[in-house]
Amino acid sequence: MLVGAGGGCYDLKTPYAKDDTFASSAQRPATFGRGQAHNGSTMQDSFDITTLIFIVLAVFVIWRLRSVLGQKTGNEQPPFDPLRRDAPLRPGNAPAEPDHNVVRLPGANGARPAAEVPPAERWKGIAEPGTPMAQSLDGIARLEPGFDAAEFLEGAKAAYEMIVTAFAQGDRKTLKDLLSREVYEGFERAITERERRGETVETTFVSIDKAEIAGVELQGKTAQIVVRFLSKLITATRDASGTVVDGSPEAVADVTDVWTFARTLGSRDPNWLLVATEAGQ
Repeated sequence: MLVGAGGGCYDLKTPYAKDDTFASSAQRPATFGRGQAHNGSTMQDSFDITTLIFIVLAVFVIWRLRSVLGQKTGNEQPPFDPLRRDAPLRPGNAPAEPDHNVVRLPGANGARPAAEVPPAERWKGIAEPGTPMAQSLDGIARLEPGFDAAEFLEGAKAAYEMIVTAFAQGDRKTLKDLLSREVYEGFERAITERERRGETVETTFVSIDKAEIAGVELQGKTAQIVVRFLSKLITATRDASGTVVDGSPEAVADVTDVWTFARTLGSRDPNWLLVATEAGQ
């Protein structure tokens, strides 16, 4: 039996017809001398020719397998295993970036650094050059070169709507990810008291008409940005029987809120948390 380079086995069975004379001679002890080999010379010649033919065929098959399948060189790469910790990133295998960040510091996604924008235009529409607010924004940009005030406001608007909606629905999990501990505790107490009374709140956002930065404070690496929101809401509170006890399920109300967001600049956590709320004028 021959084993091919590719792992295949080739069984070279000798196609001889059974012959009693050959069989009996094969069973006898081997003898040495010229005269003893004469009677089996014809069959021995046949055996040598047939074996040679099969060997030639086997060598040809092995050569063909090596030419088609190739041979190991010692430089082969192991099969890619997406479960390996050290597996290289490939398209479709790269880890997805978390999408739970609400008010995310611009620049983490490759935004153009603020230093590339001329100072006179850096905070255009946000703060006048040379004002305390502009200077504080400059300080944030020095610590976080990718900071963009306009993008921050877009994130703040998204956070505002999510927080108001989560409070109305009593969604503590969402609130816990977006609020500082002190603010969360105040929201959680209000939700618990509302649930104790059997009340429910229905809130529908009609629009956020305006969101503007009303103040900026930088102490060390801790930044606080105050945002004033002007929005239109439909909100109503119902008691356990379904009777409206506050607000209206149909009337659109103009609402002004002043919220303060804070974050430690340079930290790995990109979230800005809500640290203070107050009703605006």
